Amino acid sequence: MGKYFGTDGFRGRANETLTAIHAFRVGRFLGRHFSRGKEGRARILIGKDTRRSSYMLEYSLAAGATASGADVYLMHVTTTPSVSFITRTEGFDCGVMISASHNPYRDNGIKLFNAEGEKLEDRTEKLVEAFLEGGSLPLATGEEIGRTIDYVAGRNRYLAYLLALPRTSFRGVRVGLDAANGSAFMLAKTVFDALGATTVTIGASPDGCNINAGCGSTHPEALSALVKAQALDLGFSFDGDADRCILVDERGTVRDGDAMLFLLAKSMKAGGELDENAIVATQMSNLGLEKSLAREGVRVFRTDVGDRFVYEEMLRRGCMLGGENSGHIIFRKYARTGDGILTALRIMETALHLQCSASMLAEGYFSLPQVVRSVPAHDRKRILAHEKMKAAMREAEALLRGGRVLVRASGTEEVIRILAEGEDPSACEAAVSIVERAVSAAGES
Repeated sequence: MGKYFGTDGFRGRANETLTAIHAFRVGRFLGRHFSRGKEGRARILIGKDTRRSSYMLEYSLAAGATASGADVYLMHVTTTPSVSFITRTEGFDCGVMISASHNPYRDNGIKLFNAEGEKLEDRTEKLVEAFLEGGSLPLATGEEIGRTIDYVAGRNRYLAYLLALPRTSFRGVRVGLDAANGSAFMLAKTVFDALGATTVTIGASPDGCNINAGCGSTHPEALSALVKAQALDLGFSFDGDADRCILVDERGTVRDGDAMLFLLAKSMKAGGELDENAIVATQMSNLGLEKSLAREGVRVFRTDVGDRFVYEEMLRRGCMLGGENSGHIIFRKYARTGDGILTALRIMETALHLQCSASMLAEGYFSLPQVVRSVPAHDRKRILAHEKMKAAMREAEALLRGGRVLVRASGTEEVIRILAEGEDPSACEAAVSIVERAVSAAGES
C-alpha cells in the first residue's frame, strides 16, 4: 500500500484525509497521463455513490481532468461494476468511481480503472501518488481545454446488459432487496422488476448521510428481518457501491460470500462452466469452503484480500469464478470486478433452474467456527512488525491446535483485522483476544 492508495483505491475521511484538492489533482494527473496526443483527447468516465461528499469530489475530479485537456463523461449515481463495464466496452481510457464502498458516509474514496475495466496498475497509482506529493503539469488552454459530458446513457447500457443475461423469467418469485441507501437504490429494483420478480425494498431512500447506516451487506440482519416478516422467497443485500452482495434465504439465514461461492461453484461445475474445476478465494475465506468444495471435486486457490488480487489470480489460474467472504463475487466471463447485482441474478437463475429454495442451494456447505475482529490502529505496519505481535501470534496459534490465525492491515480502513479459525469457538475467541491485546500494547509502546 502507498501513502494514499490502498487495496481499493484512495480512501479516507471526506475533506480531511481525502479532500476536494486531492480529487482535483488526481483529475489533473489522469487528464494528462491518458492524453492521446495527436490522436485526440483522453476520455475519462466518472461515476459516484450517494454520499454527500461524492458530488464535491465528482466535480473536483472533472475540473482537474478537463483542466488537463481531457473530456469527462459523468454517469452520476451508479455502481462500481457499471463504471468498470462501460469503461471497457465504450472505449474509455480510464474509469473513476467515487465511493468508500461499505464505509460510513463520512468516508469516501476514489477507485481507478484502466481501459480494460480492471483496477488500475500499481505502477500508475504510484505515479498518481508522486504527483499528489507536489508534481506539476501544464494546464490546457484555449481549444485544448476539455469538456464535461452528461453520460447517463452509459448507466442505461449497463442496465440493458444485465437484463440480457438471465435466460429465464423471475415471475412468481418474491425478492427482498437492501440497497444500503447507496448506488443500487434505483438499479437493483429496476432490474428485478423488469425480469418479472415481485420486489420489496429497503435501504432505497438515500439522503447523502445514511449510506450503509444499519443496512446493506454489513448489516444483513435488516434484510433477514424483512424476508421473515413478509415471507419472501429470498433476499439480496448490497453495499454502498453495489460491488458486494450477501444472500438471505427464505428462512432468514444469512449466506455470506463463502456460502455463495460454494453454491455457485457447484452449479457452474454441473453446467460445465467452471474451467479448471477451481475457484479463487482469499485468506479470509473460511477453511470450511475448501473442505466443502473438495467433496464436490473443486479446488480452492487463495490470494491476498482485495477483489483486484482475486481477479489477477483468476487470470493466472484460468479460473472463471472467484471472490471474497465479504460478498465480492467475480464472474470472469462477464466482469472484471465484483458485481453485486450480477451475483444476485446468477443466484436467482440457479435457484429457478434447480427448482429449489434458496436454503437448499447451500446444502453441502459447512463452515468452521471463526472469529473476526477489527482493532483501530494508525501505525499499522510498525504494529504488525512488533515483537509483542509475534509472541502473541505464537500463543494464539498454540490455542487453536491445528486452526489458524490471520492478522492483517486493512487496505480500506485504519484498522488491523484479526481472524482466528478452528474447531473450538471458545478457543477462537481466546486467540483473537490475545492478539487484540498485543495490538493495543504494541500501539502504545
